[in-house]
Amino acid sequence: MNASPEQQRLLLDVADLDRRIQQAERLRTQPAGGARINELAALRQSQLRDLTALTGTRDDAVAELRRLEADVAVVEQRRARDAERLAAATNPKDAQALESELASLARRTSDLEDQELEVMARVEEAEAAVAAQQALIDATTAEGTELTARAKADVAAATTEGEQLSRDRAAVVARVDAALLADYTRRAARTTGAALLRQGTCEGCRMVLSGIDLTTVRNAPADEVVSCPECGCILVRTEESGL
Repeated sequence: MNASPEQQRLLLDVADLDRRIQQAERLRTQPAGGARINELAALRQSQLRDLTALTGTRDDAVAELRRLEADVAVVEQRRARDAERLAAATNPKDAQALESELASLARRTSDLEDQELEVMARVEEAEAAVAAQQALIDATTAEGTELTARAKADVAAATTEGEQLSRDRAAVVARVDAALLADYTRRAARTTGAALLRQGTCEGCRMVLSGIDLTTVRNAPADEVVSCPECGCILVRTEESGL
């Protein structure tokens, strides 16, 4: 196939635009931080499950504390009532029975208050664990929110860049001969399509051409479309080719 050197050089612009369009598309569909965002989402779900368990433990302790407080209140009411009855008692047996019950109620109050102290310590510990877990969730959420906002901005920027690059490409390919463009497109499906031959090296696959291959390229007419023997892309010759 033949094409003017100027036409072949246009393919370098097309190949560069295709490369940049592919980069923009990768940024649009796979924004930086995407993997971390997914990791944080899974982490947050795990942390929320842990928070649910810790909250349940705290709520159970709070419920137990309230039950003890209610029991203490009931005992205190009975002690107050018995104390009033003892003060008004005239029968020695009744007085002795009330004194015995008051002593028993005092022991019961002491036991309940000891239990209260123990449960209060558990409530405090559980509340601290809940607060610490919530802090972890808040940190995870904050990082996820920041990364998501950044990813959205990157996707928007990549989308805009891709659209502009596509317009630029359309303007360039409009100047390329249809047959040459079709040849480039066929090759681009499996390689870079077209690349500069710079100082005897294919810029597409970075292979240094052998002496025989360089001689073949050197002897080819300027309007002949030559290929890289390694990757098969169109080798575009310029003054940088070292021929």
